[in-house]
Amino acid sequence: MLLQFSDPSKLKTKMGCKCLFKKIVKIMCVFEDKFIARDSGTLEQLKEMTSRRRVIEESINETSSITDAIAREMSGGLSSHTQQVLHKLQQYLPLLENFISQVDMLDYNLRIVQWTSDLKIRWSSALSSSLLFHLRGPKFFQIDNLRFEVGMMLSLYGAFLRQRALEVISEDQVQSATFFREAAGVYQYLAEEILPTIQHCLPSERPPEVIPSTSAAMSLICLAEAQAVTSMRAEEKGTIPSLLAKLHYGIVELLNESANHLHISSGESKDMSSNFLEFLSAFRALHELMSRKNLAKELMSGGQSGVAIGVLRYALTDVKKEMPRENSWKLVFGIEIDIVTETLRKFERENEIVWHKKIPSRDELPTPVG
Repeated sequence: MLLQFSDPSKLKTKMGCKCLFKKIVKIMCVFEDKFIARDSGTLEQLKEMTSRRRVIEESINETSSITDAIAREMSGGLSSHTQQVLHKLQQYLPLLENFISQVDMLDYNLRIVQWTSDLKIRWSSALSSSLLFHLRGPKFFQIDNLRFEVGMMLSLYGAFLRQRALEVISEDQVQSATFFREAAGVYQYLAEEILPTIQHCLPSERPPEVIPSTSAAMSLICLAEAQAVTSMRAEEKGTIPSLLAKLHYGIVELLNESANHLHISSGESKDMSSNFLEFLSAFRALHELMSRKNLAKELMSGGQSGVAIGVLRYALTDVKKEMPRENSWKLVFGIEIDIVTETLRKFERENEIVWHKKIPSRDELPTPVG
């Protein structure tokens, strides 16, 4: 069982608009109008960037007027919205990164900053609490640096890879785990290579997505989700409880490390989504319960019934303190708690009838290892 959390893919973006008589009138800014092209090849590249970005903006903002059939045809037959967005990002990102590499070779930095500012590229945050409380829709951030655009587009790419992993999990667990790992790689690249280069120009009010430690945390979450899928497959194949306990506790360790990165992020962005933090906490608690359940099974098979019972009793006590508010997560917790409760009853009956082993105190019980 895997907790579903789709918020990271709910990014929105805008490029261009101006205020006219106190009303917002949308003006489509285009790269070729704001950046001076010295040759026809560069002009065509700028026009293609504008076109590629526009279809991404329409897709994620859900403002496209084209039919599903046309969208499928334009994306080479891809029927899933997630696949279509990934396809569009794969077309836009190389153009954008190549353009930035050319801009980096130019000397007139102040003009580049002004041209970039004139584009009015803005992004919302999917990991910010302002997503929930902004009455007129999501709050948008404008940072006049082209690498901000790269960073947010890569965040979107990682989020949609992760979303695709969630979509295919019921039909192809191997492919799902692969998508999760690819998403982890995108977030790691963001944290190590892209986001550090724009930290000097960030305003005090910034989206969590532009903080390297947030991307590092997301990378670890994706790795934990990939391992969760692996543990599901292992359980279906009848893998021994001792190995399952290690797999699940490995997830807990990844999430602990992720939480450490988010603690760093919270010092730089006070606006972290409570839903995101609750997801991380619930994800960790669920897999700690599953790890302890399998540890107890291994102990029981080794004749340590009293210790196994103690492990399960405290596992249930602990997980009930971490019960999430989200209904779909509560359902997953409820199913796993019922399984562990029934396992505990079975162990207690067997111990009462056959083994008569003493139940150790909490500090005498073993803990799982990854």
